[in-house]
Amino acid sequence: MSDTNSAQQEMLPWRCRIDEIDLELVKLFNERTQCAIEIGHIKKRYDLEIYSPAREAQVIGNVTNANTGPLDAEAIRRLFERVIDEARRIERIHSTEENSG
Repeated sequence: MSDTNSAQQEMLPWRCRIDEIDLELVKLFNERTQCAIEIGHIKKRYDLEIYSPAREAQVIGNVTNANTGPLDAEAIRRLFERVIDEARRIERIHSTEENSG
């Protein structure tokens, strides 16, 4: 067997595990987003701003403090900033739909 084939065979179980983790992440991202949508509905009812810098700082602090690596704190911060940005975007979309529906 060539080195390339050997490498492919050796990587296969790791790639399969990554694929499984990716599917779980999609499920968790969507579950998290559903929670954000519900929070957005509550904010709308109480006429609160969608953007909450203090809460976002709290979330970033929670995840960076819980991090044990190998990703460093800065990588975790960047990842969660993106997750939060997308959640905020979806909150706004659903908040607007609630007004029109």
